[in-house]
Amino acid sequence: MTPDTRIDQAILVDIYRRMALIQRSDDRFRAVIKAGKIVAPYYSPRGQEAIPAAVSVNLTNEDTICTIYRGIHDMLAKGVPSKLLWAEIAGKATGTCKGKGGPMHITHPESGVMVTTGIVGSSMPIANGLALAAQIRGQKHVSVAYFGDGASNIGAFHEALNMAAVWKLPVIFVCQNNGYGEHTRYELATSAKQISDRAAGYQMPGVTIDGNDPLAVYAAAREAVSRARAGEGPTLIEAKTFRFHGHVFGDADAYMAPGEKEAAMARDPVPRFRSWLIEGGVAESELAALESAIDREIDEAVAFALESPVPDLSELQRDVLAEELAQ
Repeated sequence: MTPDTRIDQAILVDIYRRMALIQRSDDRFRAVIKAGKIVAPYYSPRGQEAIPAAVSVNLTNEDTICTIYRGIHDMLAKGVPSKLLWAEIAGKATGTCKGKGGPMHITHPESGVMVTTGIVGSSMPIANGLALAAQIRGQKHVSVAYFGDGASNIGAFHEALNMAAVWKLPVIFVCQNNGYGEHTRYELATSAKQISDRAAGYQMPGVTIDGNDPLAVYAAAREAVSRARAGEGPTLIEAKTFRFHGHVFGDADAYMAPGEKEAAMARDPVPRFRSWLIEGGVAESELAALESAIDREIDEAVAFALESPVPDLSELQRDVLAEELAQ
């Protein structure tokens, strides 16, 4: 990481806070699911913490994001309350979607998390719609679409980039390239050397960065957000990273080269950034206090989720039609 004197220390610490919240939440999610206390599909984002953490510090609650099923880190970084997130994953009535969405369909408009989708590539056209709405209303809000490298081969990717460029929409396309589309290595399914190269075809800026370097992510996101707010249109950011726990929960990673995952985990961005902050003058006691507060937050969220009631059967027929039509 290269020091950037233009970044206020408070922002750097906030980025770390979000990264630590993601890391510790993921560790607990996996532990609670393994213990059988919660039964749910789960796609770990461990290893990808720096991307949404450094993007989200550039956003407000009014800015929106659309993410995918491996998007727990995107939601936490954007500000979805831990209690509501945990309750939704546990399928409880107190969750963000009354326990009816689960981890693959979390929505929390209050924090700007507009949709979590299980359909590969669909975050991008939805983000375009949100950006178009802001543009029509004359608002300076921006929309962020998170997606994986595999989704860059979907038709919706190309359609969304073309539309955003033609209409100069205030949208930022953030590809979290973890090297694998499900179980398929990047170069076996994607012809482009870098996904960011595809931006040229739509006359928009495209940049490839180290997604494990919070400073690089912050700088790229800051520039993209500034362009979008100024009415200068979309940006494609490719953030290269690595997923530590495979495509699905319990993945044996047999499709990976020997030692590849171990080497990536040795470069874990969370402790690496923590050490960098301390070397730069942030007190270790400040980070320790921050981490203790996060642990308490997660403890309270787990207890809240486990103690909350399941949805009533009547909820099966609610939130399908508008209330006045359903009556």
